[in-house]
Formats: sequence, C-alpha cells, structure tokens
Amino acid sequence: MSRLAALGSVLLLAAQAATAQEAAAPVKQNWFDDPFFRISAGLPACAMPEGPFYTAEERRAQTHSRLERGTSCWLAGQCTDSNAYRYDKPLAPKVRAALLAVPGVPKSSVWVVIQRRWVYLQGCVPSAALARKLERAARAVPDVETVVPDLMVGTQGKPTYPVAGR
Repeated sequence: MSRLAALGSVLLLAAQAATAQEAAAPVKQNWFDDPFFRISAGLPACAMPEGPFYTAEERRAQTHSRLERGTSCWLAGQCTDSNAYRYDKPLAPKVRAALLAVPGVPKSSVWVVIQRRWVYLQGCVPSAALARKLERAARAVPDVETVVPDLMVGTQGKPTYPVAGR
C-alpha cells in the first residue's frame, strides 16, 4: 500500500470515528423555547451557562412537571394565565432592559434564563454588590415571581450553574 493510500485510509477512519462520536452524543436544544440571552460580556473568561437546552430524553422527562408547575400557578390564583410559562417571552425584554440599566453591568458576563416567571441570573460579576443590584433590578420587574441569582464573583473557581459543553 502506498503512503498516500495509507494516509487516505487513516483520514477516512478518523472521519468515521468523529462522525460516530458526534452521533453518540445526544443533541441538546431549547425544546420549550425558553428565553435565554446574554446581557453583558465584560468578563470573557466566565464560563457560559448551559441554558435551557435539553436532550430529547430530558425533554420528555420535563414535559409533565412543566405542565404541572405551569398550571399550579393559575390554580393557586397567582397567575391570570392558565400556563405560567406564557409570561416568559413578554417578560424577557423587560428583564433585559432592567438589567442593562444597572450601573456597572458592562463589567460583568451575565446570562438570563426565564422559566415560568422565574428569572435565573447566571455568570460572573466583579463584585457581590453588583450581583445584589442585578437581583434587585430583576425582582422589580412586574410579573417576575422569583429571581435565582446564580452569579459568581470573578472568574476563578467552579461555577455553581451547569456549564455549556459539559
């Protein structure tokens, strides 16, 4: 076998192995179309959150609980809509505007996930004071039920939120 033919065989095997590995890794996507956006990128070393991306199997597992949680808000008289998740898309631009108005936000790297009127703040901030200001700003938006501040100060250490690509 010539060197060129041997090299071609090696490259073909490598390509097949890469394709098989990609096929083995389940594809994740935002099945429920939950709002997920970045409001700042001032700390480039900050690990990007995984966001609301799920495999098809995870989606199936979440479907029932999402229906239950979305309806329980209405049954408890806490929502005028029978599905709490329908508030999320209209809330997203309001939450974005409120967070972008916080002084110092450009010095952070923060992502937002909104699910059933809950706002998850994930990423890195330069100070605990800025984290508190962001949390207060999100809480002040009408129709926000809960704010989960999952922010770390600085970029050192392991994030407490699920990280993309893991």
